[in-house]
Amino acid sequence: MSYQYFLLFVFGIFAYFIVTDDSVAKAFYYVTQLIKNQYEIKKWWFLNSPSNPIVKYLMWRRALKMAKELEKEFNNK
Repeated sequence: MSYQYFLLFVFGIFAYFIVTDDSVAKAFYYVTQLIKNQYEIKKWWFLNSPSNPIVKYLMWRRALKMAKELEKEFNNK
């Protein structure tokens, strides 16, 4: 139970500084934006990286589908 009180105390101190000092509030905002952007970069890289085998398979399947459509279109002409 004391661990929760310790965390409450630490977050309370952070909240006090954020509310009372404008520069600390701006710094907190910028740090949270930086963390959010880094998360989005990592997520995008994980979902779109060609080194990921699942992404490789999805790219291969999409290319195969497109090749079949193009072949069908060329055969009709």
